[in-house]
Amino acid sequence: MTFAARLSIFLLPFALAACGSPERFAVAPPAIVEKTPISFASVEVRDVSLPSYAAADEIHTQTDDGTLVSSSDVLWADSPERAIALELSQNLARLTDRRVASEPWPFEAFPDARLEVRFAELVATTSGTFRASGQYFVAVENGRRERAGLFDLSVPYDPAGGANAIARARGQLILDLATFIARNGLR
Repeated sequence: MTFAARLSIFLLPFALAACGSPERFAVAPPAIVEKTPISFASVEVRDVSLPSYAAADEIHTQTDDGTLVSSSDVLWADSPERAIALELSQNLARLTDRRVASEPWPFEAFPDARLEVRFAELVATTSGTFRASGQYFVAVENGRRERAGLFDLSVPYDPAGGANAIARARGQLILDLATFIARNGLR
């Protein structure tokens, strides 16, 4: 048996396994271009609430008629609820230079504020827009500076870029949301 034949027999199981393996897409944090001051020294980002399609491992897109389409072959690299809470807390920490962490709060002293975000919509459209809408809540222990607000944000992406473009758009959208909340809810 030739070396090439032995090598192809050795590599065959790996090639067959790759045929059925789903692709996973991670979200890289976009660059921070300007800092945003906030009124709190520390903020806890509570677990985010996502619609069921956005909480699924599959990457969903919405067609022009509103239909949600996904494939079990195209997945997020991490659980969306966990990943988005971490993205939001990391973006807020980088934007504000304050102590920000997602729950459970890892420090002895309680945070000055707790942030909860409930998404009504978080979806990439097949026409090239990644949209998010919902509500945020800022809770403070004494209740004097508690706030709530609505958000409705979108970023463009190139549908020809596939899931990589969607992942980049989600990263930018969560950064935009962190900036929006820092300016409107945490000042």
